[in-house]
Amino acid sequence: MTKMNMTRLLIPTRKEAPSEIESLSHSLLVRGGYITQLISGVYTYLLLGLRIKNKIINIVREEMDYTHANEILMPALQPLEYWEQSDRRRAFGEILFSLQDRKNRELILGPTHEEVVSKLFAENVDTYKQLPLTLYQIQTKFRDEARPRGGLIRVREFTMKDAYSFDLTDKSLEDSYQKMVQAYENIFYRCGLPVVKIDADSGAIGGKGSQEFIYLHSTGEDTVIMCECGYAANEEKAQIKIETNKKEKTIDYTKIETKNITTINKLSDFFDLPKSKFLKAVLYIAKNEAMEDIPIIALIRGDLEINEVKLTNIIKLSGIRNMNDDEIKSYGMVPGFTGPIGIDKNIQVVADASVVPSYNLISGSNEINYHYLNTNYDKDWKADIIGDIHLAVDGALCQLCGKQLSSKKGIEIGHVFKLGQLYSEKFNIKVSGSNQDTITPTMGCYGIGIDRILASAAENTLKKDSLNWPITIAPFHVHIIFLGDEELSNSAIKLTIDTIEDSGLEILIDDRNETPGKKFADADLLGIPIRILISKRNTANGEVEIINRTTQKTTFAPIESFNDDVLDIYSELLNTYTV
Repeated sequence: MTKMNMTRLLIPTRKEAPSEIESLSHSLLVRGGYITQLISGVYTYLLLGLRIKNKIINIVREEMDYTHANEILMPALQPLEYWEQSDRRRAFGEILFSLQDRKNRELILGPTHEEVVSKLFAENVDTYKQLPLTLYQIQTKFRDEARPRGGLIRVREFTMKDAYSFDLTDKSLEDSYQKMVQAYENIFYRCGLPVVKIDADSGAIGGKGSQEFIYLHSTGEDTVIMCECGYAANEEKAQIKIETNKKEKTIDYTKIETKNITTINKLSDFFDLPKSKFLKAVLYIAKNEAMEDIPIIALIRGDLEINEVKLTNIIKLSGIRNMNDDEIKSYGMVPGFTGPIGIDKNIQVVADASVVPSYNLISGSNEINYHYLNTNYDKDWKADIIGDIHLAVDGALCQLCGKQLSSKKGIEIGHVFKLGQLYSEKFNIKVSGSNQDTITPTMGCYGIGIDRILASAAENTLKKDSLNWPITIAPFHVHIIFLGDEELSNSAIKLTIDTIEDSGLEILIDDRNETPGKKFADADLLGIPIRILISKRNTANGEVEIINRTTQKTTFAPIESFNDDVLDIYSELLNTYTV
């Protein structure tokens, strides 16, 4: 039971947000006194924001416990050598917060906990009888983001629920994985947040496959490729149907002058040919495990673009960047006229699958102002690696149904991974089997951004200058606004309010000595689902005004029994978010 008076609370509402605010939800969270920024990417949660955050955490905890996952709490401080053992120090790079203790031991502030939980499991589980097992925690994480943005969307200190499953077989892992997927769907539904589940790249976490849960919104950083047939993936993972060129008889390549013409667009105009008849070359430098420079030439059909995430995954190197002009020349190539024929043997050649069935393509000749006509894969040049390195874009064709794909922006609020034995092997995790054999468990990991749920839920239902929280995570269920001092002493009103509180509803009472305009403006910023207005005019008629802010429906109810109306509205709203 909770009943609080605003005269006793720190709720610093403001008319305007700071100039650096990037989104409407961020603006309203600051203006409504939910959060305040300490430094870039680091926020303090005030009373209202923390109440919402704790309700989200409680929903997450309930759904995780329902799957029989074990809640634990691991240290934020982690030994750096764990990250070197997992080979992830390079993958995370400068995003890691690093420090040393007084004994000069290198430590990091944990951005995630795969290494720590692997060590924990290896030291405490030794038999198949203890599996399957899922461990989870709700904890603060740290990532030194180069450019924090979007309020709570991309920050340097944040709260995550991360879970880790351990299974004996891939089939059992699939069961654990699907339980988590269902739990995530329940969590987002209960928080009033519509999401789409998409195929995703595993990134620095690694593993055999992953899916993201995305809240679609124009302020998001993720690009989602979608089709009306149901296919959805982020742009780093999305696959498209590529229309192959009509098979032609291969012709011997010849050189042609193309003075000062270096781009695919200009070449297409010059030759009056579609972009699909050209071979595009992009040059990179990447790092191997010894941190040596590895030159890469990536080749793709001229009508497509290179997806650098896919390229990084296929070459299994790190730190990929574009070559500069001096580096290009040092390898005997010419900027703007680069092609695969006759290049330095030390350059690793990576070709998109689109170029293999394409015939008589025009490519650079590695000589200034000249290109080659009629180059063909296998006949004139070969690749060290062939695979999907193309980017899926708006208007490309769906690989499943052939219809045009669309792209939308979104916010990643959850991510689930099938890790397989990636960490089990690196940390030598073994358990004894039923036949005295030794088994290496297979793992999954599952993350949810608590702060991102809050920010996305704020964005989902807001209007200009007005938040509107789902009843399940609202800071209070009922907001009572007194528009006159005399109503504070009305015994019938006080008795009815007490009855509402005794029913388990959380009540915020605006008892401040402020103008009605100020109280209404602040009430919109606070966004509490049920609003009760108690004014001299209404009480003179023996009633109060009740507003269901979700439906925008207003009713009037007797002073002695308006608790019944409030409870009916509460039950109706709660049923909306019940799974």
